[in-house]
Amino acid sequence: MKLIAATAFLLLSGFAIAQRIDDKHAYSPPGRLVDIGGYRLHLNCTGKNGPTVVLISGAGDFSFDWALVQPDVARFGRVCSYDPAGLAWSDPGPTPRTMVQDAFELHALLKAARIKGPYVLVGHSLGGLMARVYAETYAKEVAGMVLVDSTHEDTTLIFQGKFVRMRERASGTPVPPPQTMRSSPPQPPTAEDLAQFESNQTASGPRKIRSPFDKLPASAQAMRLWVLSQPPRAAGSPDFLAEELQTIYLARAKTPYQLGDRPLVVLLSRAQYGNPPRGISVDDWKRINEEKRQQKVEFTNLSRNSKLIVAEMSGHHIQLDEPQVVTDSIRLVINAVRRRTRLAP
Repeated sequence: MKLIAATAFLLLSGFAIAQRIDDKHAYSPPGRLVDIGGYRLHLNCTGKNGPTVVLISGAGDFSFDWALVQPDVARFGRVCSYDPAGLAWSDPGPTPRTMVQDAFELHALLKAARIKGPYVLVGHSLGGLMARVYAETYAKEVAGMVLVDSTHEDTTLIFQGKFVRMRERASGTPVPPPQTMRSSPPQPPTAEDLAQFESNQTASGPRKIRSPFDKLPASAQAMRLWVLSQPPRAAGSPDFLAEELQTIYLARAKTPYQLGDRPLVVLLSRAQYGNPPRGISVDDWKRINEEKRQQKVEFTNLSRNSKLIVAEMSGHHIQLDEPQVVTDSIRLVINAVRRRTRLAP
């Protein structure tokens, strides 16, 4: 026990020292830190004229990863990128971390920053699901949407070497309602959390910028390397992803065209399957990828006013491979909102 305690003390002490060192070399946030109830989120807004566009990143991405899109959108409208709680410059927030919690915090952030709605939400990957959770919860605050190669609620992933439909792993446990810093504050990282971080850092070696992030401006690449080098600032929390996917799936089954007539552009990357992972047959790999692609095509059924665009030169990060396609799609939705017109087929 004494050895474990001593190890934990050294790790936590090292964590505190590392934070002080990192703070001296920290990059200043491009935007501002906005208090939403005892913790601050980073918000970066540029441009003028509404409706305001809100850029929502996928898992593992940050506000500056929209650097090839945000400046161009700012030329014809107001656009905001942000970092969810615990990411980049944003403080750790209440737990558990769920899409419901993220939507609640984004709503609080926009209100605290006095950014008026309704908004055009642009969600990439898992951020596309979060955009839909926001639209479901705050329907009157959403004027339109762009889904950038979004994750589908019925998606299949590889788990322990097998294909698993993630929503089917739901245990039936209710997703907790949004929490506050009083009701469920974040806990400091455990010794195990910090040890795992150090182990991962050692195993992966020096951080490098890999494709497609090498397309980012040098300043954004430097920020990405810095953010990824930071140790965790809070302990992990229970995972409710399967439960949330199941909730979204059932809600959509009951209510087709959840966005009504609000303009929606669905962006799809090129068809690319690559080689299957070890233990997965070529036929199964092709079948699952074709299913995923068809699921994403069917996002057009979320609105009676939708348009599908295939980014033929892009992988999953269309905003990095073909940023102009994303910018043009945002312009289409903004114009439809401003003119109250339908999107051309």
